[in-house]
This record gives sequence, structure tokens and C-alpha cells, in this order.
Amino acid sequence: MRELLSVLAGNEMVFGIILGNWLGLMGAGALLGRVAARSRRPLGLLLTVQVLTAVLPVLAVLTLRALWNVVFVRGVEAGVTETVAATFVLLAPYCLLAGLALTLACTILTTRGGPEGIAQVYFLDSIGEIIGGAAFSFALVWLLESHFHVLYIPAALNLVLAVGVAVMMRRKVLAGMVAAVAAGGIALAAACDLEGASARMLYAGQRIAYKGNSAYGSVVVTESAGQHSFFANGQLLFSTHNIEQVERTVHYAMAQRPDARRVLLISGGVSGTAAEILKYSSHVRVDYVELDPLLLEAARRYVPQAVAHERIRTIATDGRLLVKQSSAQYDAIIVDAPDPLTCRLNRLYTRQFFAEARRAMTGAGVLCLTLERYTPYLGSQRSDMIAICRTTLGEVFACVKVLPTERLTFLASDGALSDDAGTIADAMESAGIRAQLLTRRHLEQIVLTEDRKAEVDRAARAEADVNTDFAPVLYTYRLLFWLREFDVTFSALEGALLIGLAIYLLRIRAVPFALFSTGLAASSLQVILLLGFQILYGSVYHKLGIIVTMFMLGLAAGSFVMNRTLPRWGRRGLVKLELVLAAYAAAVPAALAALGRIAEPALSAVAAQAAVPAMTFALATLVGMEFPLAGKTDFAGVAPTASRLYVADLVGAAIGALLVSTLLIPLIGVTGVCLAVGALKLLGAGVVARTARR
Repeated sequence: MRELLSVLAGNEMVFGIILGNWLGLMGAGALLGRVAARSRRPLGLLLTVQVLTAVLPVLAVLTLRALWNVVFVRGVEAGVTETVAATFVLLAPYCLLAGLALTLACTILTTRGGPEGIAQVYFLDSIGEIIGGAAFSFALVWLLESHFHVLYIPAALNLVLAVGVAVMMRRKVLAGMVAAVAAGGIALAAACDLEGASARMLYAGQRIAYKGNSAYGSVVVTESAGQHSFFANGQLLFSTHNIEQVERTVHYAMAQRPDARRVLLISGGVSGTAAEILKYSSHVRVDYVELDPLLLEAARRYVPQAVAHERIRTIATDGRLLVKQSSAQYDAIIVDAPDPLTCRLNRLYTRQFFAEARRAMTGAGVLCLTLERYTPYLGSQRSDMIAICRTTLGEVFACVKVLPTERLTFLASDGALSDDAGTIADAMESAGIRAQLLTRRHLEQIVLTEDRKAEVDRAARAEADVNTDFAPVLYTYRLLFWLREFDVTFSALEGALLIGLAIYLLRIRAVPFALFSTGLAASSLQVILLLGFQILYGSVYHKLGIIVTMFMLGLAAGSFVMNRTLPRWGRRGLVKLELVLAAYAAAVPAALAALGRIAEPALSAVAAQAAVPAMTFALATLVGMEFPLAGKTDFAGVAPTASRLYVADLVGAAIGALLVSTLLIPLIGVTGVCLAVGALKLLGAGVVARTARR
């Protein structure tokens, strides 16, 4: 997933496409497992699948890096259609086999011909997810620099277990074949630097000076003619010696408050903006916050002049979290973040964040952020985004100015602000700033001209909705604008997938439909809980890892409880679970809103860290209880039942992952999504109840 996001534009739509393909293909694999279960030698087939699923992830990452620049034009962002097709093809071999293994394992582990094997596989699969997810989140991602090294561990484990099972079952030939594959893989891993070789193919034509993985993704630093370019998850963040970018980021804000004593810079300091701020006074101090500590480490190694100064304090944490918990009073807060093309980035453009920033500033403090590029003709969607951002800032600050700079600059304060070129130039010159780009002539004759200011002002003063945490309208418009950059076509692959889904839903039975809705609800509500936690607390990786781990623990706990009490449950019990899940979905918005109303930052942080994991565990427990019960109430043979239920669960989860963060949250907000999920669960309860009365 991280490798795919590093070569694609990693917004929620791309993430949803990847996860949707992943889960959907596993569902298709579970359907194929129904045929595979008829094999005369199911154990041998399962061990073969285990060997393939051990090596396929390594081959997939190698293929992705080696062929991406061959299949796609270098430097050109892949569109939606290309993303769907590429991820489908790349994920298909592994995901189909992984799904097939679920159904096949149910058949092998069943001893009495009943549904017990299905419940056992579901429980064991959940335990494996807990161990794998926790190991990656809390150990492997911190200890190992290469994704290949991470993948070698589960590959070795699967191969060793396959050999062990083959020996235990006295399949000597099969054991020898697996051992040979394991030996060949070990020899290849030891002899070849797959990480270095594949990275050079992915960044062909550039000298890689540094490459590392952190909890937040991959960081790559390339060097060319003395200029260093910093990439995070495959996206170019900034390049050194880009004086234009540095001056644009700093001086429009600092010229408003040239005597500022304390400045907060959220992201971007590695490019030189933090050092540029120091030019205004020998008394000014900068708190520079960056989410990924590895990015700061790379900066200290390759551009120490950008961050290594006694008046620059670097802080590795979530920028919004720091603002929310800050006891300092800043004269200026400069947000140097990308456009809100993700829900996480949208958090820096909402009314709630602006209110938090205002509390963290002095009475006349100034907030500065940028959005989109200025063009002579702004267009309707750019104008809408300008109006939304201007309206949202106006809800919090007394004075808001929009400057028609190369990237539109928004200034907000309760004090006076100026968009006059001469005034800004005077302030810079009085502070002794000798700009290379933002000269008086450049400001007066090119950037802050009356016609440009008038055009931006017309767009900014239009009526618009307010952008909030749980109704991210600015993210909606930015996502639509991103989609317009591509020639989005309806491909044959997408058409086939939709037709297949329609046929599937028309033919689905009552209990599988309930499980389908549960899979959709689980993935949808998990996305909302993760989003809610990021808004309430921040994008702190190990905390998010705890939430994901709690979800997997809940699945295991729910299936364990149901397995122990399964004889006492029937179809009416399944209806009750559906109703409880519907009530849970309806209660989520109120719970998140209550957490958001806690005014004290420290208490709010503690509440979020306690409540959201607990809510996640409760959700997953209910979901985990439903699968074994569905296996009992809809049992019609091990392989057919396992296949039918896994397909329903995985297809529902795929649709939830694809639609919620990409379309539904932007369009109808968090409350709308939760109510829609609750209505779907009520429908599931009604369908099952109707069959229970027959």
C-alpha cells in the first residue's frame, strides 16, 4: 500500500481505489476457493498458495518500481482510470491467492462437516492480522529501512511453515520443493540489493543521496548540480536553492508584522523558509514543526543551513496538534502545506483550525496560508475554492486579505492587514530584506496590481459554505478540480466491475447481504473514526497504529466470544446484531461532536486517546461476532458457505473503502455517512428478519 501511494498521487481517492481493488480481489479469490476446495489434494494446493503468497509481495514491489516509468510517462501523474487499471493488475496475483486460501483453509480445518472450521479460520486470520499489523506499526517500520527487508520476514515465516506442514504430513517431495524455493529466495536476497537497484529504476536520471522509511512513509533526497530535492511518499515537497518559493512563502506574511518576535512555521522549513524568517530581526525565533522526523533528519544531514540555527527550534509532531496544545503566543503562523487534496490536509483549512490558531496568536497576530495557483482567468472552481477559504477565515478573524500571488496567499488577523505593494515593499526594506524576486518593482508592476487584486477580490466575496472538520467542502472542490486535470473515461475494466457488482447484489441471499452491509459499515465507520481521531488529536502515527490494532483485536475478541457461545445463537440473534450496529452508526457523529466540544486541549487529547480506540474496539467486536453467526445461520456446506460469506464481507468492505473517504464524506459529511450506514444496517436487519419468520 505504501509503495503504491509513493508512485501515485496519494489522496483519499487513490487510497480508496487501492484498498477497494485489494479487498474486492480477495473477495473474488474467496469465490475461486469454492472451486479449489474440490481438489483431491487440498493441503498440497494450500501449501502451494502459501509459497506463492510468500514471494509475490516482494515481486510486486520490484515490478512496481521497475516498470512504472516504462508504462507511464515519467513525471506525469497517473489519472483515475490508469490508477484503477494499474492497481488491479498489480494486486491481482497476490490478492486472488490470499482470498482463495481463506476458503481452502476452511475446508481443510473442518473435521465434522459443520460451520466450525469457517469460524476458526476467521478467528485465526484475525489473530494473524493483529500480529502482522502490530509488528509492522510498532517495530518493523522503525527498525528496518527497506520495505524489501520488511517483506522478507513474513516471506520467510510462510516458507518455514509450509516446509514444516509438508514434513508433518509426510509430503517429502513437496517439502523439498518448498525448501528449494526458500533457499533460492535467501540466496537472491543476500546477493542482490533489490532496494537500491529498484529505487534507481524508480528515480532514473537522478542521483539518490538518501533514502529511508519512517512510520509516515518513505523519504528520498536526490541531488543534481548541487541542488537537493526532497520527496515524501514519491511526491516532490521542495528543492533547495528555490529562492522564489522561499520568498513567496515568508515575506507576504512577515511584511505585515516585521517586528514579530515569535513565529510558528508549519511544514516547509527544509526549503529555507525558517532561515529566511530570521532575517527580519535578531530577536525573532522560529518554531518549525514537521510531521515526519525522518524529513528533519535528512535536512540536518544535507541542508543543515536551513534548520541548524540557535533561533530555530525543530519539532517533529502534527502541526495542528501543536497549535491546539500550544501555550505560546505567536506573532505569526505560516502554514506551508500542500493544497487540501486529502482529508488530513483539509484539517489545516477549517473553521476549527482557524479558531485554534487564533487562540495561539497574539491579539494582532497574523495567519498566512496559500491555496491554488493564480491564473489570469480563475475559472468557476478556483473561484469557489477562494470564496470558501475566504468565508471560513472570515468566520474567525476580523480582517482577511487574499493576495493574487503565484500561489494565492490568504492573510487573516484581528489587526490591520495590507495588500498594497508599496506598503509591503516598505516593510521589507525597513527590515533590511534584500529580496531576489519580491523586489518593489516586481510587487508593484507584476504581482499586486489593481486588476489582479480586483479579480481575486470578486471571487473571494462570493457567497460560499464554511469549511469544517466534519463537512470538508473545500476538500470536495479541490478533489473535483484534481479530477478535471485528467481525461477521466469509463474503461472496460471499470464497466465490467460495476456489472459484476450489480449482478452480485441482485442475486445475493439474506444472510450474505447482512454480512455485505457489515463489511461496508466496518470499513466506513473505521475511516470516520480514524478521521475523527486525526481531527481531535492529530496525525500521530503510533496513536493511529493503536487504533488500527484495536480494530483487529476487536475482530478477534468478537469471533472468539461468538465461537464459544455459538450454540445459543440463531437467526434472530443476527437480527439483533444488525440493529445494534445500526444504532452504533447513528451514535458515532454525536460521540465525535461531544469529544470536539471539550474546550481544554489537554483533556480533549486524553479523551480522544481513550474514547476513539474504545469506540473502535466496540465496533470491531460487533463485526467479529457476526461472521461466525452468519456461518451457522446460512450453512450449506463448508466450501460454499465460506466462499459466499467471505465474498460478501470483502466486497462490502471494498465498496465502503472506495466510496466513503473519496466521495461520501466530501458530499454529505460525516453525519450523513453514518446515518446512511445505519439505514443500510436497518435494511439488513429487515431482510434477515423476514427470512427468519418463514
